[in-house]
Amino acid sequence: MEIKVNMMKLRKDLILQVQAIISEAQLKAIRSVDFERVLMYWKIGKVIFEEEQEGQERAGYGEFLIMSLSTELEPQYGKTYSYRQLNWFRQFYRTFPIVNALRSQFSWTHYRTLIRIDNQDKRDFYIAEAVKNNWAARQLERQINSQLYERLLMSNDAQSVLAMARNEKQPTDPKDIIKDPMVLEFLDLKRESDYYERDLESSIITHLHDFILELGNGFAFMARQKRIHIDGDDYFVDLVFYNRLLQSFVIIEIKTNKLTHQDIGQLQMYVNYYDRYEKQDFENPTIGILLCTDKNDAMVKITLPENNRTIIASKYQLYLPTEQQLLDELKKEIEKLDNREKS
Repeated sequence: MEIKVNMMKLRKDLILQVQAIISEAQLKAIRSVDFERVLMYWKIGKVIFEEEQEGQERAGYGEFLIMSLSTELEPQYGKTYSYRQLNWFRQFYRTFPIVNALRSQFSWTHYRTLIRIDNQDKRDFYIAEAVKNNWAARQLERQINSQLYERLLMSNDAQSVLAMARNEKQPTDPKDIIKDPMVLEFLDLKRESDYYERDLESSIITHLHDFILELGNGFAFMARQKRIHIDGDDYFVDLVFYNRLLQSFVIIEIKTNKLTHQDIGQLQMYVNYYDRYEKQDFENPTIGILLCTDKNDAMVKITLPENNRTIIASKYQLYLPTEQQLLDELKKEIEKLDNREKS
């Protein structure tokens, strides 16, 4: 029986299935090549380091060794083996001396970024977070530049931050994962320009992936300008998320000015509504986050109940913080803790 080929048609899902297999294989091949390159750099660094240790009694031997190697290798293999790069390889081995601990999903760019971190706990935190969230090298660099580790330290101790990054401890309090301040430099809004809350909200939706990355682990977007109908009156919640780790709704209200007690009251109403009409019995109380340009912490504390754990006021800034800014904030938090202990 003759088959009429021109009348036959491939199923679209079959084509998509084959395309997915090809894409996955290509990605694995690229990662395999990247990791082999990482291993090669690690082995070169190991050879340099061990040779340097053998000749450590000779002053300047390390510098002579790397300079001589680069003179031999760079003309043959290119700038990858320059004096500067060979120094990176040596530092790579010194920072990560156990080859089995190297992560196959990390590229050389990942490792070169991690090498710059001096603090071991801080480096371990970023390694754990990068693995857990499958960060690309650009995302890793952005989180380091935004001082993610230091911002989380403002409400937690170093060991708790590290334990949660490694999934050894699950967050039980919203402050375990919600940062203050939040850094929104990816929105590309100018600090000196006037803008409305709707403009900021629209920009967040446009850069939703980056915003969720800044929010933290476990967040999923649910709604924008969510309509709430209360006895004939309509209200609109700016943004609604859900956090699967905390098992709770997360409502975000955006304010482009200094926080007022009226803002807190408005958000409290939205939180109460979700707790009474949206939340299911197995879920935890709804969390409310007020994103504002400035706030009076004493006013926030007095406005909210003493046992408050669901309303969080978080400042946002449209630029990456400097190290000094974070140190100043940490100092303030330490002083607050000291004052509490004395009182």
